[in-house]
Amino acid sequence: MPTLDSPTTASPVQDLMADGMSRVDAVIRDRLSSEVALIEQISHYIIGAGGKRIRPRLVLLFAQALGHEGPEPYELAAIVEFIHTATLLHDDVVDESSLRRGRATANAMFGNAASVLVGDFLYSRAFQMMVSLDRMRVLEVLADATNVIAEGEVLQLMNMHDPDITVPAYLQVIRYKTAKLFEASARLGAVIAGASSEVESACADYGRALGTAFQLVDDLLDYEGDTQALGKNVGDDLREGKPTLPLLVAMERGTPQDRELIRHAIEHGEVERLPDIIGIVRRTGALEATREAARTEANVARERLFALPPSAAREALLELCARSVERSA
Repeated sequence: MPTLDSPTTASPVQDLMADGMSRVDAVIRDRLSSEVALIEQISHYIIGAGGKRIRPRLVLLFAQALGHEGPEPYELAAIVEFIHTATLLHDDVVDESSLRRGRATANAMFGNAASVLVGDFLYSRAFQMMVSLDRMRVLEVLADATNVIAEGEVLQLMNMHDPDITVPAYLQVIRYKTAKLFEASARLGAVIAGASSEVESACADYGRALGTAFQLVDDLLDYEGDTQALGKNVGDDLREGKPTLPLLVAMERGTPQDRELIRHAIEHGEVERLPDIIGIVRRTGALEATREAARTEANVARERLFALPPSAAREALLELCARSVERSA
């Protein structure tokens, strides 16, 4: 199964985005400049690790789908990537993660204190860039998004090691922590293009649903993938005591013994029981149920795209729905 960035499979997203993403990368490199050597070193380390860059792509694709031409989308795309990267730096410290995108995390390489402070630098640099655009609506969208993301981080922290969390509460964390920046990225493309409030809302709905689908797939891959393909340690969610949908479904469908094993593993972060738990989530159909939930979200995103006029960018956004859900890494 190809990933979103697989170079061996041509796609509308890749064909349409190649030049645009090169321009975004140029903005990122320029805006990372700092007289403080450690800031430059860590910033380039984490940005240079790559990634799917879906959020910047959404900014560019929606702006293009709505007929906007100009330099602003590239600046906005870099801004959302900086915000996303800052959240990753902070996440990895909170989660004590050691591997991301196939490389040692910044906190593993440079220490927790440096990672947190460079994350703060990226946040503040993003807001400097926002101000330079002189668009109050842009500031409003991104200020709201960063605040909600922070709330999502705290909600997730409160839910750690709690096997009794409900599915709606779990989904709320996803909407806040992950989907909000997808939503903001899609909305910004509409804002910069001067779209109507109705079209702006449709774009935001697409982003929110796609972000939810994307995180659901990430959660199932923690029990279905492998470390080399994922670029992170399989079982990290369990080690951190995160009660994600595959585990919630497995507890609902499994035997009393299954439920007790999973509950105990969530409460104590027992990654040693990962092989047993993988067996349970597969036997109960929890992985396919999670992917089906992701497909449902992707279908919501797909429907909202019909508020946009037909274009190559809209086709790329449609294709992004399928590739995000059916990926294996």
